[in-house]
Amino acid sequence: MKARLFGIVLLVVLTVAIAAQAETAAAAQPVKTEIWYQNQLVRTLLPPAHTPKEGTDVFYMVPGVGGVAAVAPGDLGYHGGHWKVFVASGVSAGDIATYGGLNSASEVMQAATAGAIVLTRRADLDFLCPIQP
Repeated sequence: MKARLFGIVLLVVLTVAIAAQAETAAAAQPVKTEIWYQNQLVRTLLPPAHTPKEGTDVFYMVPGVGGVAAVAPGDLGYHGGHWKVFVASGVSAGDIATYGGLNSASEVMQAATAGAIVLTRRADLDFLCPIQP
């Protein structure tokens, strides 16, 4: 009886351990997504890597729009998608319409310069996500 109970407990523990490993492995898979660059959606590959405070390429997180990259492959100053994150706040549907969709770095900066939105540097959100050709 004790041997059978031990076998059942062992089976449950192993099942939980394998499920946890599978979940971790699945979470570690890169995610394919898109971000904005000069008014066009571009493909990206988001690896499961967090690189806080290491960003060099300017990236804006704009509510209602998504991610907006300031540089891409071929641009002077592109460092492979090591994104230096700025979060936009105070964004309204009117701002998005007024500033051409806010889906390019120049539109985001124009709205910020005009005081329509506020950009806050968030080094804790920096990440690696190279743009795919």
